[in-house]
Amino acid sequence: MFGFVDNWGGDVETGRMRDWPRGVIPFGGDYNPEQWPREVWREDIAAMQRAGVTFVSLGIFSWSWVEPSDGTYDFGWLDEVMGLLAAADIAVDLATATASPPMWLAQAHPEIAPIDHDGQRLWPGSRQAWCPSSATFTAYATRLAEAMARRYHDHPALAMWHISNEYGCHNTPCFCDTCADGFRDWLRQRYDSLDALNEAWGAAFWSQRYADWSQPLPPRRTPTFPNPGQTLDYRRYQSDALLQQFLAERAVLLEHSPGVPITTNFMTMRHFSHLDYHRWAAHLTEPVDRISTDHYVVDLLADPWAEQAFCGDLTRGIAGGGPWLLMEHSTSAVNWQPVNRPKPVGGTIRDSLTHVARGADMIGFFQWRASRAGAEKFHSALLPHAGEDSARFAEVCRLGEIAGRLGEVSGSRVESQVAILWDYDAQWATQGPALPSAQVQYPDLAIEIHRALRERHVPADVVYPGADLTAYRLIIVPTLYLVSDAHAAAIEAAVATGADVLVTYFSGIVDERDHIRLGGYPGAFRELLGVRSTEFAPLRPGEVVALSGAHSGSVWSEDVALAGAEAVLTFTEGPAAGHAAFTRYAVAPQGGSASGVRWYLATRPDRDTLAEIVGTLCASAGVEPVLPGAPDGVDLTRRRAADGRSWVFAINHTDLARTVPVTGVDLVTGRHTGGQCEVPAGGVAVVRED
Repeated sequence: MFGFVDNWGGDVETGRMRDWPRGVIPFGGDYNPEQWPREVWREDIAAMQRAGVTFVSLGIFSWSWVEPSDGTYDFGWLDEVMGLLAAADIAVDLATATASPPMWLAQAHPEIAPIDHDGQRLWPGSRQAWCPSSATFTAYATRLAEAMARRYHDHPALAMWHISNEYGCHNTPCFCDTCADGFRDWLRQRYDSLDALNEAWGAAFWSQRYADWSQPLPPRRTPTFPNPGQTLDYRRYQSDALLQQFLAERAVLLEHSPGVPITTNFMTMRHFSHLDYHRWAAHLTEPVDRISTDHYVVDLLADPWAEQAFCGDLTRGIAGGGPWLLMEHSTSAVNWQPVNRPKPVGGTIRDSLTHVARGADMIGFFQWRASRAGAEKFHSALLPHAGEDSARFAEVCRLGEIAGRLGEVSGSRVESQVAILWDYDAQWATQGPALPSAQVQYPDLAIEIHRALRERHVPADVVYPGADLTAYRLIIVPTLYLVSDAHAAAIEAAVATGADVLVTYFSGIVDERDHIRLGGYPGAFRELLGVRSTEFAPLRPGEVVALSGAHSGSVWSEDVALAGAEAVLTFTEGPAAGHAAFTRYAVAPQGGSASGVRWYLATRPDRDTLAEIVGTLCASAGVEPVLPGAPDGVDLTRRRAADGRSWVFAINHTDLARTVPVTGVDLVTGRHTGGQCEVPAGGVAVVRED
């Protein structure tokens, strides 16, 4: 039993089991009561209950309020808010409050500020003004985390700990001297000797040989191209440095608040590539840790919904195929794009359930109440500036009702027969210096193929190359420029057991040190695919070349020669005219073992051509759609529980109503479909199948 009732802001039932709300998909978002006078707090709680809010993330940016001066804590306001939330039966994802250091810490320890690529100090005045390698910051952050854990471990509102916020969003990479020291220590652990370091970095080139461990530096501004191996290792180091910051706070929580789940919100968005989330996830364990992420629709993208769906599947892959938590997205406009447009009517619900369809077991937003001051004052919120009589708040309340009916879906898993491989090392390496074409962007083709699969109503898991690939019928390897021997072998093993594989251009080219695999391209996959190229022929911006059969390609071409494979499409013009553009290699099984078909794609096809290619791949691999005969323009996924129950999610991205052939109860409307479920324009259906 607990003895804090007198300090809290309401009558609280003590001894309640800490857990996320049961029987619903938890629904809520960041709550920042410190931005508002005390009299607003009770209004907030009442409005949350009207909206169906069942959780809030609390205290994320409250360090200066919890610890207003060095070692002096003020928990009174937080006690009161926690009490109000507990009394309202709203679960709290309580932050350690360490996302941004307070001004007194920045003033006392200016050395914790990060340094940018040009050597400029990044001053306090926004957020995350701290160096990823700073032991001083770690000491203060873990001290605060311990104080929070000691005070609130037994609080009946506490359901989960939230460490920091969006690691690496603004303070990575840092190039300060502290990071330089940390980088050298990291290199000593990674490499046995300076000779090994020199070999890994190719230091014989341009007289970059290192003779003492004091000499390696971060890849600061140089007269021309920096060393690719140094650049790649520094990306790895910065991700690991922030991981150590997270693990330091996590250790404190495990010691002083055992048994309470822990999370930190990732950012699985295509433009965020600072952290290796697969490596981070390897350090997180059930039942203690929860994988959560933030995702915001980027309106400038040609197809923002394609990126949104891909990133949801990527988060599921990081979570090992199981459910994950959507910690943040927006009800409508954000504040950080050049033009911040609102979402259409129904967009708040559609975007939220798109994530649930892809494995999210929570719907979270930034934030509860729209700020009236500060850099995010024009960022949308659950409760907008206009108040409760706005159309957006009415939609929020509708979403709260739906989330309350979707609890039965919680814990189920998405069914998929297709894997798309995604590796942060490979992404970092394709962002390195002096590559054949700046047009080759790591996420592009992966998202395009994912979209083509979605248009065929075929779900895909986006997984690490080191994941278990044996359960998939089709494996997509897009632009895997960097691949280790172990990961190449895992792909080959999956093909040997019967999976079909598609490898695209600029894959298998270098090993994990960013060293070229000699003997011709595509390096690690030459023998697997039965092809060999000797020279790349990347295409100029806007250049399109014809392929056989009235098809076309862009971005890339090469002089593909057949070494067992057959040409399906060829380049009929351009620098690779006459060479294969799309190949098929079917190897006869040996000794009774299965062997999948191997495909190679040496260009970026136009959209219709890619759709045709994906259709060919699915037919070859025996990959079936979620619902045969479903209409175009509707995303379909199926989540299935361990007891066999299943739910079909239908997301309508068109301006017209669509009818989906599925029998069961639509949890959004509460009506039985009778075999045909009508999904309104821009709407969503979630059908529990009979």
